[in-house]
Amino acid sequence: MTSRVFALFAFLLLCMPFQADATSLRKLPVQKHIETIYRLPEVRSNLDYKTLQMAVSGYMRLRDNGVLGNDDVLTIIDYNKPSVRKRMFVIDVNNNRLLASSLVAHGKNSGQNMAMSFSNIPGSFKSSLGFFVTGQTYQGKHGYSLRLKGIERGINSNAETRNIVIHGADYVSEAFIKRHGRLGRSLGCPALPMGSSHRVIDLIKGGSCLFIYNGDDSYVYDSRLVKPDFAMQSGGGASRRS
Repeated sequence: MTSRVFALFAFLLLCMPFQADATSLRKLPVQKHIETIYRLPEVRSNLDYKTLQMAVSGYMRLRDNGVLGNDDVLTIIDYNKPSVRKRMFVIDVNNNRLLASSLVAHGKNSGQNMAMSFSNIPGSFKSSLGFFVTGQTYQGKHGYSLRLKGIERGINSNAETRNIVIHGADYVSEAFIKRHGRLGRSLGCPALPMGSSHRVIDLIKGGSCLFIYNGDDSYVYDSRLVKPDFAMQSGGGASRRS
């Protein structure tokens, strides 16, 4: 009887899907961590591997240097896609899960359906690239909003001065896309759909890592948080920063 129980227990263990715990994922080398996240179906089908590679590498450097107050999540905005597609992805990096994906707007002077031009200059009404750390929430003219701190000098370091925040907007919706063929545009903020912005903000508030990228080689060369050799793998380079 005992041997039958043991055999059944062993069979059940073999049939159970393996899921790495948070501690084991934290100990993974950078490349293995990236590969583990990239196995998520929605990540693999919507996010370029190079973008994920840079985002995770930068996130881990910030985490290991104690910059992040909330190192449970990594948010990636991929402006290499048109605004009619989901471009924001919130990843639980400890438990290997995609927590949210969303439409997200770009600045009105960055482009129409595609974000092509980026800036750190106040009054440019353009989006900025690079790594940000999320701050605290507040109630503003757009309702529930989230402050962002740009941590790359010359690339996004004026985010707070420019009042670049995450907020909800009625021009970020499928209905707006149907009417205009693209999302509406912000003054530089990564604006989200009104119906889901509150949930996304609560997922990423309090010092988590946000990475915004669009395939711009010049950003890769200027950034101190990503490896320059990533630029050699890129076929892009058409974007502009001012």
